[in-house]
Amino acid sequence: MMTKRFFPLAIIAFLSTTLASCELIQGIFKAGVWTGVIVVVLVLALIIWLISRIF
Repeated sequence: MMTKRFFPLAIIAFLSTTLASCELIQGIFKAGVWTGVIVVVLVLALIIWLISRIF
């Protein structure tokens, strides 16, 4: 009897935690992509600036 009441709650708890963690990981990767884009743009700007100073 206790198992029948516990099982649906366990499934709901499991799904809610796994879906929340997927959203968390998605947010981390989005932040990582934008950080990478900003770093690449800054490095390219620095290289172009250094080349212009040399010549």
